[in-house]
Amino acid sequence: MFVPDLLQGKRVLITGGGTGIGRNAAERLMALGAEVVICGRRTDVLEKTAEELRAATGGTIAWTGLDIRDADAVDETVGKIWDDGPLDVLINNAAGNFLARFEDLSHRAVDAVVNIVLHGTAYMTLACGKRWLRAGHPGHVLSIVTTYAWTGSAYVVPSVMGKAAVLAMTRSLAVEWGPRGVRLNAIAPGPFPTEGAWRRLTPREDLAQVWETRNPLRRVGEHAELTNLIAYLLSDAAGYINGEVVTIDGGEWLAGAGQFNWASALTEDDWAEMAKR
Repeated sequence: MFVPDLLQGKRVLITGGGTGIGRNAAERLMALGAEVVICGRRTDVLEKTAEELRAATGGTIAWTGLDIRDADAVDETVGKIWDDGPLDVLINNAAGNFLARFEDLSHRAVDAVVNIVLHGTAYMTLACGKRWLRAGHPGHVLSIVTTYAWTGSAYVVPSVMGKAAVLAMTRSLAVEWGPRGVRLNAIAPGPFPTEGAWRRLTPREDLAQVWETRNPLRRVGEHAELTNLIAYLLSDAAGYINGEVVTIDGGEWLAGAGQFNWASALTEDDWAEMAKR
């Protein structure tokens, strides 16, 4: 289904688009004909990424510096982007996270994550949404969340709080804005290694290995698998999907949810003994 003009005519804004998942998504969407705008705080990274992706795909990309924690800056920046034509898609990808015991955190540490994950996502969604609704222009918000948005997770509590709220926003606005032509969906990725996230979240290589192979498929995700899912959800073929969160984690959260899934560690001898009993 991934024909070269699949996303032709769609204008997409990606937050945190200079690195990691945001960069990979931008490259894939450009290759499929979308016009992409990336934003983030590090303008040098954005400029370099835009140059490299333009050369790699021959597609159209622009960049703009933006701290999505600043509501006034968000509205002003989105307005300037709109001056060149309306957006069709917003991908809320920017995030912050680190591994820590909750009792060790200051309120500033909590704010550092929540202000990006929740407030920044809300500001971006509001800035785009009100323009779509005012103009009667169809729009689509796709937010990158995580499975612990509904399961919870120790040691990343501020991120849990923010991602859970983003998922609640997605489901709520899908109903509120859906009748007016604006859809909202989310993706919950499992382990898709990126340099920045892995450095902050895995203090030792052996622990990274455990995380990467604890899902039933015993491997990490390939970024092409994730970006193909993003492309599909943004395509007209997925136009009836609204208010949904699509999990792509190799079955990781399901494996952790089953009360007796620990039995995968049993040996053949263990199973033979169980049969005797």
